[in-house]
Amino acid sequence: MRGRFVGQVLAAYLLCRVFSFVVLAVVAGHQAPVTWTGPHPNYLSMTVLWDGSWYREIAEHGYPVPLPVDPSTGAVSQNAWAFYPAFPLLSRLLMSVTGLGFPVVASTLALVCGAGAAVLMAVLLRDRVGARVAFAAVLVYASFVASPILQVAYTESLAMLLLVGFLLALSRERWLVASALALGLGVTRPIAAPLGLVALAAIVLRWRRRSGERLPRGELLSMGAVLAACGVAGLAWPAIAWWATGVRSAYTDTMATWRSTGEVTPLRPWLDIARYLGGDTLGPTGLAVLVVALVLMVLGPWARALGPQLRAWCLAYPAYLAVVLDPWTSVFRYLLPLFPLGVVLVGGGWSRRPPHGLRWRTGLLVVAGLVLQVWWVWELYRFVPPSDFPP
Repeated sequence: MRGRFVGQVLAAYLLCRVFSFVVLAVVAGHQAPVTWTGPHPNYLSMTVLWDGSWYREIAEHGYPVPLPVDPSTGAVSQNAWAFYPAFPLLSRLLMSVTGLGFPVVASTLALVCGAGAAVLMAVLLRDRVGARVAFAAVLVYASFVASPILQVAYTESLAMLLLVGFLLALSRERWLVASALALGLGVTRPIAAPLGLVALAAIVLRWRRRSGERLPRGELLSMGAVLAACGVAGLAWPAIAWWATGVRSAYTDTMATWRSTGEVTPLRPWLDIARYLGGDTLGPTGLAVLVVALVLMVLGPWARALGPQLRAWCLAYPAYLAVVLDPWTSVFRYLLPLFPLGVVLVGGGWSRRPPHGLRWRTGLLVVAGLVLQVWWVWELYRFVPPSDFPP
């Protein structure tokens, strides 16, 4: 039965990726030839647009040392240090083993990692809400508006594999496995910082279940290790960039070159964007409504079956984004790690029993996601020269 469940999840996930493949391939026929794509854009060249070109540069040439600066101003220029190394270096390894080029290797690596993440996600959610709801939630995730990013040369697939593995390891109290996965996330994508709160929630749960007995020394050390690993993961890449370039703020200075204000500032960009979209009154009010809605969505009884750990992640991760992210068109793909909310959206978070109307709610969300994928690839992922907003 378990093998059948995994097979069904994998088949559904791959069907969603086939749909995304068709959309990307069709849109490639309308992509203007640019440096990223070459003179004849096709599906493979579409997989290295935008950030994919930076990962390709890292895989083929490594990171720049010394830190690139504008010769006229002395300010740091946009450069590869903004992008974490695990995905491009794994791609480089596979390129050397197979002799294949970056577009083939990177897109295949992303596809395989994404499929693995979907399977682990289904297992993680099945433990909480049962197989039917878990399947529905994974299907909603796999058809999400930005899910085509899971099969191109971006780090999302690898990051999701490590993130879901981390959450699954915590749920089964495999502390050392979770520690290793947290460290892996620390060199994959900048989402490791909020993991510590989830680990803390798992440790508190274990402490409460001790029934007055002392926990084994080895387990205590393992729990301390996972907290330490989360802390190290959040600081690892900035520290590596400092060590390699000799510039303490190499990573943050590089990240600031992509910001509209030229610096990394917490919270304010969200207010600025809200005011830009909705005006001085309606914008901040709408932002506040979104925050309240998210909190209620996570803490309400309709999310009870998710458990404290997944609820903690669904609050810690958006809080982290509020501090570090300039919200704009990339926000769609930043929502992928909030996959547990798919359980709430299909109405399966009340208990382990499948809710009435599960099929039609899931179907509606899947159809909406597939339709919006077409919009996302055409409007955001397709590059319109000479400049455009990134996906």
